[in-house]
Amino acid sequence: MRLSEEFGDIVKAQEPLAPYTSLKVGGPAEFLVQPRSIPELAAVLQRCFQHKLPLRVLGGGCNILIPDQGVRGAVVRLSEAAFTQVSVDGRHVRAGAGAPLSTLISQAVHGGLTGLETLVGIPGSIGGAVHGNLGDRAGQIGQWVRQVDVLDTQGRQQVRDREELRFDEDGSNLDDPVFLVVEFELDNDDRDAIYRRMLKAWIQRKASQPLSFQAAAQIYRNPRGQTAAKLIDAAGLAKTRVGGAEVSERDSNFIVAHPGASARDVARLIDLVRARVQERFQVELELEIEMW
Repeated sequence: MRLSEEFGDIVKAQEPLAPYTSLKVGGPAEFLVQPRSIPELAAVLQRCFQHKLPLRVLGGGCNILIPDQGVRGAVVRLSEAAFTQVSVDGRHVRAGAGAPLSTLISQAVHGGLTGLETLVGIPGSIGGAVHGNLGDRAGQIGQWVRQVDVLDTQGRQQVRDREELRFDEDGSNLDDPVFLVVEFELDNDDRDAIYRRMLKAWIQRKASQPLSFQAAAQIYRNPRGQTAAKLIDAAGLAKTRVGGAEVSERDSNFIVAHPGASARDVARLIDLVRARVQERFQVELELEIEMW
């Protein structure tokens, strides 16, 4: 089928995906879909499932590696206003799944709501953060989720209430093809106190992450009771390079893709690091990044 013929206003064929990702590598999407409304999104989803066309959702692009040959099927970006609104009502915040996590944190802090401020500085979309149960030492985002509005495989809107939701360190049990809106219930606190915690988290995170101008992504999950970065450093892999991909000198759990790097370079470096850590410490590093 040709999505670009039926949905010409919102579909681009063979659209490069590298500019939409943190690593800035990889090939094109067969179809890049950027719907303007929920009905448009539902119609695309229905067609894809009817014709067995693969469908993926591209959020902030911070934890995916696109292969050099590109991606077959439809890649959906929820970047339009219908999917990025964030509103605060008392202790409840409703946030479009396509909105940046930073927007949610900003709105919550402005409303004197605590719970998410220590996640400041982590890139990505709200949908991706909830699906993967993003967290830090202070806790995971899933503990604050009360409801998720989704589209099922038939393009129908459904509501997943808290009773249906399960979150753990590996992510969530949400397997619907598209998230639309996430509702959070946060706690009240003094706005200045929330801001101080947010500022402290921001300074700590930015001090260790790759520089903002670098194309980089975090690669591995931290093993229980350890950190991936320390294991990588202890294995003597700091600044290891394969082609244009290099282990970050600021945080070894990040890989930097230098100009001219390929997705294959990044993938080979990922495999090399995992093999060396396994050989040295008998620890298998699990991937945080998703390899499309």
